[in-house]
Amino acid sequence: MAFLGSECENPSKAKAAVLPIPYEETASYAKGTAEGPAAIIAASRELEYYDDETGTTPWDAGINTLPELKPPKNPAKMAQTVQAAVDKILSAQQFPVMLGGEHSITIGAVRVAKKRFPNLSVLQFDAHADLRDEYDGSNYSHACTLRRVIEDGITVAQVGIRSTDRESLEWAQGKTKIFWARNKSNWSAADVLAALTHDVYVTFDVDAFDPSIMPATGTPEPGGLLWDETLAILKPVFSQKNVVGCDVTELLPLKEMHAPTFTAAKLVHKMIAYKFERALRNSK
Repeated sequence: MAFLGSECENPSKAKAAVLPIPYEETASYAKGTAEGPAAIIAASRELEYYDDETGTTPWDAGINTLPELKPPKNPAKMAQTVQAAVDKILSAQQFPVMLGGEHSITIGAVRVAKKRFPNLSVLQFDAHADLRDEYDGSNYSHACTLRRVIEDGITVAQVGIRSTDRESLEWAQGKTKIFWARNKSNWSAADVLAALTHDVYVTFDVDAFDPSIMPATGTPEPGGLLWDETLAILKPVFSQKNVVGCDVTELLPLKEMHAPTFTAAKLVHKMIAYKFERALRNSK
């Protein structure tokens, strides 16, 4: 099953590669994020190919959906497996789009991106800071994702945060720029852009969204981002920075409500549209 419902006719010439990673071994509280990638892809089949905001058809850039990656259950080995898979995508000069699964899949993807783009920064959309050193016996838990990223010497900007622990916050002083959700009226996309380097990896935990539009996640937090204000940040990041990869994680599909899954699929489509907007316009 392919993203947007159509198989890519020439995978080697595709500009984007969608990699489903149904991994949730360290997920806490509610389980089910392993079903996220398939649900996003299924919902994407009902989306229009055309993006009205950019005036482009992202499908025309070439979107190849890869087979599901099923890494080892061990979180550290999982990170290595994801790293190898994303390395292949980047070696093919394609834009990697990972679908989780839990947020820990980001660690391996960012590590290989860092090797190719030494001055890489990470833009995290999330309700949770994910800065713990260890959680439930693992240093590679979803709750530790951005701590591992920062320890790898990568600049991080965190948007929509509204939940963290005291120890993590104290450790993070001077190491990351947090754009708190509670203060979102006091910061802008320009502030976020200023906190990033030229080369950027975007990681998007869907619980960054307010539960009113995204209840389908394991640990929702009130007071989150809405759709339009999220796009108001993403669009200038993609247009003014070199976004080298992205992921959408932590969707926990709800059987009784399909709107959140469509929101996640639309988010993926939007990011691909933003990434290739200029190229698609120039090809007309």
